[in-house]
Amino acid sequence: MDNNDREIRLYTVIQGIPAGKVATYGQIASLAGLPGAARLVGKILSGLPADTSLPWHRVINAAGKISMPQGSDSFNEQKKRLLAEQVLVCGKSIKLSQFRWQP
Repeated sequence: MDNNDREIRLYTVIQGIPAGKVATYGQIASLAGLPGAARLVGKILSGLPADTSLPWHRVINAAGKISMPQGSDSFNEQKKRLLAEQVLVCGKSIKLSQFRWQP
């Protein structure tokens, strides 16, 4: 499997996360058939263009938190988008038991 195929698999899974739900980096990797590739998910998301339609903001870490530094522009944008979709964000945390996507 080449890098392009991996990216397409990850993009497909991320695109499938519905509004109002979140998924973890590891969950996305596993659903894409790439178990253990959570860091690859982060790397791919960090390289997205600013005008992407991919719902990158629905991806959080395994602890149920936004990974960006609190108060950064990226953090604020992700939090704003999640709140607009009725995902409750308390500080940096999202309650996975309530908002985790279960495909």
